[in-house]
Amino acid sequence: MPNVTLTFYPLNRKVTVSKGSTVLEAASKAQITINNLCGGDGICGRCKMIVLKGEVSGEISGKLTREEIRNGYILACMTHVENDLIIEIPEETLAKEKAKADEDAARFKDFRAELPYEEFKVLPLVQKIFLDLKTPTLSNNIADQQRVSGEIKRRLNLPSMQMGLKIMKSLSQILRENDFKVTATVGVRKDIAEVMNIEPGNTEKDNYMVVVDIGTTTIVAHIIDVSSLKTLDATACFNSQGIYGRDVISRIITSEKKGGELLQKLIIEDINKLILNLSENNSINLKDITAVVCAGNTTMNHFLLGLPTGNIRRNPYIPVTVEPPPLRAAEVGIQINPRGLLYSLPGISGWVGSDITAGILATGIYRRDDVCLLIDIGTNGEIVLGNKEWLVAASASAGPALEGASIDCGMRAEPGAIEEVYQNGLEIEYKTIDNRKPLGICGSGIIDLLAVLFRTGIINRTGKFIKEDDKRIIMMNDKKTFILVDEVKTGLKKPIYITESDIEGIITAKAAIYAAMKILMARMNLEASDLAHFFIAGAFGSFIDIENAITIGLIPDVSREKIEFVGNASLSGAKISAFYKEAFQKITDIRKMTTYYDLMAANDYVEEFQRAMFLPHTNLEDFPNVCSKPPCAQARRRKIG
Repeated sequence: MPNVTLTFYPLNRKVTVSKGSTVLEAASKAQITINNLCGGDGICGRCKMIVLKGEVSGEISGKLTREEIRNGYILACMTHVENDLIIEIPEETLAKEKAKADEDAARFKDFRAELPYEEFKVLPLVQKIFLDLKTPTLSNNIADQQRVSGEIKRRLNLPSMQMGLKIMKSLSQILRENDFKVTATVGVRKDIAEVMNIEPGNTEKDNYMVVVDIGTTTIVAHIIDVSSLKTLDATACFNSQGIYGRDVISRIITSEKKGGELLQKLIIEDINKLILNLSENNSINLKDITAVVCAGNTTMNHFLLGLPTGNIRRNPYIPVTVEPPPLRAAEVGIQINPRGLLYSLPGISGWVGSDITAGILATGIYRRDDVCLLIDIGTNGEIVLGNKEWLVAASASAGPALEGASIDCGMRAEPGAIEEVYQNGLEIEYKTIDNRKPLGICGSGIIDLLAVLFRTGIINRTGKFIKEDDKRIIMMNDKKTFILVDEVKTGLKKPIYITESDIEGIITAKAAIYAAMKILMARMNLEASDLAHFFIAGAFGSFIDIENAITIGLIPDVSREKIEFVGNASLSGAKISAFYKEAFQKITDIRKMTTYYDLMAANDYVEEFQRAMFLPHTNLEDFPNVCSKPPCAQARRRKIG
């Protein structure tokens, strides 16, 4: 198929693609970040562009007005390139350049300089060891490989050791040219240690690892100094796979249609950019980065390794592996030391991944006497319940509503997003990220808004508007709509609002998560009051107002002292695994001791879900602290932890 060239203004960026590609695919190839939320399904209507010159084909979207169509507007995801094009990207469509988007995503990087963990003995997965070896003599005529391996095994107390042919070929020369004073890079592969490299002199201090949390929405990377066990820097970016859908199912379907290599390439490019950014900012040579440790949901880990994902979405939902072995990072295209290792942490099932096993490790649930619950709130709500005796996990498909997608004015958490909504007297006020003019509303703001509307009596327990005399409630596109910000005050000269349909989507999402928690606790004959600790994990969870989350029935009405935000527990657990070999082995034990409970096999899940389709719940006795408050008792963002 012939190639065509597109030029995108105002960026003045050119890209060549195959004829028939969508304009959205071309924009992605040109490294242009578009403010779309539906992943190219033509639903959100946010990838509007203007064709200035050239021919296109495709459906005319109902998301475009007649005036927009007359002015050459298209939806990039539904429009195919027929010949060379000149495209203008409106300001509201061009969310940001990728680099700027990375800055916005950095609010989720969860930087922590150090992470002491006293349970395990310090033994990083990859170490550099300076060897001052004895020179061979007739009375000490051990072979070079055995001389090196023997000293490493003695120093590290390792039972077995291996060395590749490439290293053995150069070993004798390096030893003799450097008077048998060399540094060995040693990596742990399960129970076997591997000599990954031999360098002249003492380079022990030049050893770094990158720890990565591969989120469906955001990818976060930390670089750690192995010699000091300190985190030097952190960065993050939005997952570029988002162009093919906000949820993993959409991306799996894309991989089946277009090949898994496409989805893998996007993740690898994101990780390489983060690693390069970290190395340049800290003057670290890529050859001194000896390992990458990754955690993420099972689908993301499959995309990382280039494994087929189709069976994860089909009954009985079987992944290729939940415990991939360590391998060369170069095998998947990650650009660190050519012999550097990639560790993908083990997960539990097709729908509960290594981000959750890492979270179990980080929170220490697996070694506690009392019963704890860990929840990671996102497109999927993963829940873990248990203690040192038993662990059970489930995944609830909540959809992207709680993260701002599938909401008319929803957006990602970036500058201009309304992240906080609160009541001030009779007024409903808001706060945006970076105090910019509002452009939309992100997940934490959506939860706040729903709680405020409920507390003030603007909506009833089913989410319907009931204050008919409220001037902020209007009919818009045949839907009852609450205007939060009028068009004069927004950055796009359009109002920011929420509709009854939006509210229904939010209630559906929270009901799916809450019902999953109720089912797990019921199976173990537990009530919410029996929980000793309630951990909320994830970047999104860190920005939730706890009182508002309880008010809408997203999480149980438990004693606030039990609730703890643990930030990016996936990243913390991955970092612990990188620092401590025992922890890396322990996370495998955690995988084995955790039972996955498939909610689709629960006959009462639908019934429990329907009970949760009210604010806060059908059973008001489960939310005594919510129901005892007067309608307007709205605190200004009380956070726990």
